[in-house]
Amino acid sequence: MSRQRSGRGATTTLWRPTGPEELALVRESQWRAWPPRLPEQPIFYPVLNEAYAVKIARDWNVKHDGAGFVTRFEVDAEFLRRYPVRQAGGETILELWVPAEELDDFNAHIVGPIEVVHEFR
Repeated sequence: MSRQRSGRGATTTLWRPTGPEELALVRESQWRAWPPRLPEQPIFYPVLNEAYAVKIARDWNVKHDGAGFVTRFEVDAEFLRRYPVRQAGGETILELWVPAEELDDFNAHIVGPIEVVHEFR
């Protein structure tokens, strides 16, 4: 979903299910950036569907981390065109795969703060 922001180009709303450790690092960035990937994490994958993010946070993050959070954030839509939408399962299970080495550039194109919109324990 793209929308026009006053004084800026169009943005796309993305969601990211996350656990407490990653969320703490986002908080340290003043809610402006995602932390670098760990060596075993070659991609950063925000999702295009809030319901899918809720399912991961509730069903996976809570089980593995004790808590799960869904974040929402806006990214410059023109910039996102470089990342094809990946269907990771059913037709609403859509992700973008951002290579770990491109995460700094991705973070530079986030518009506004990263917001927590759901919390599960």
